[in-house]
Amino acid sequence: MLRQGPIPRFAHAIIEYVTGVFFIAASFMFDYNGPATAVSIVAGVGIIFLAAVSEAPFGLIPQVSPVAHLVFDYLLAALLIAAPFLFGFSDQSTPTAVFIAAGVIFLLVSVGTRYLKADESVRQKRRLRRGRKRDRAQDGPLEEPPEFEVPPRGEKR
Repeated sequence: MLRQGPIPRFAHAIIEYVTGVFFIAASFMFDYNGPATAVSIVAGVGIIFLAAVSEAPFGLIPQVSPVAHLVFDYLLAALLIAAPFLFGFSDQSTPTAVFIAAGVIFLLVSVGTRYLKADESVRQKRRLRRGRKRDRAQDGPLEEPPEFEVPPRGEKR
């Protein structure tokens, strides 16, 4: 079940788009060198792509469910934190600081997002309860399983 944090989904979507644009622009603003530039641009495009294909208020092509989106957010936050060490630019202080700080902030935003509306979780519980009652009513009373005989051993047919 999704946890309900204080950050609304629309704010989470806006934060993702802004973060994606920031990562693309940061490679030019802070004059990254080598792989930091490429990783920053790819991360920015990836964040914007995830925001665009999720079932969020500002999603352009709603294909990714909130649960899958949350998993991608956690993976992306971990990748942002580990990127300076994985891609070999940990000796550059500016991109390393930007990636680690952005990864931690991205993780905190993901944990603190309210993915379901307040009445949505109540509605889901009611639907689930109604579905169980409906299934019981359709099945009728439970019948006993059919009996069968075990053939005796040693007899050949």
